[in-house]
Amino acid sequence: MIKLIPVIVLLVYVGGIWLFIKGYNYTNFSRQLLPKLALALLWPALLIINPSYRKNFQKALKGRD
Repeated sequence: MIKLIPVIVLLVYVGGIWLFIKGYNYTNFSRQLLPKLALALLWPALLIINPSYRKNFQKALKGRD
């Protein structure tokens, strides 16, 4: 069971990246590749810290403005 926890955490992290990139065009962020990658990779920290990012992350997950 203990060995399963890191796998679950990794799946949630990668799933968040995938969903954010998939819905990125619905956000207010720049359409350039580098910011897109940075925002996708840092999503857990930004989701906790930044209210504006949180709103845009929800837009990306919902797939609409």
